[in-house]
Amino acid sequence: MENFFLGISLTLGCLALFCLYRGIFGPTVLDRIISISVIGTKTTVILILIGLIYKRVDMFVDIALAYALLNFIATMAASKFFRRRGSIVPGATYYREKKGSGR
Repeated sequence: MENFFLGISLTLGCLALFCLYRGIFGPTVLDRIISISVIGTKTTVILILIGLIYKRVDMFVDIALAYALLNFIATMAASKFFRRRGSIVPGATYYREKKGSGR
């Protein structure tokens, strides 16, 4: 049974690499935020599976819950920040205003 949980953990770790690719090369800010959030969710599940492997679920559940809460707060903060800012590129609103002014 431990080998099964280890296999699932390795599979989730490999799937997190696809999300990491989307987080780095995502076409929009929303894609990047969602992919990093998915990586955090996969990490939470991996922590629970590690607890099952080591037969210390009680300890790892607490760690996983704290990590999930931090992941949720970070996702909300990033979403609110980029909603107000409008872009991930510094100064993008300045260039948009300059381009639209006819100069």
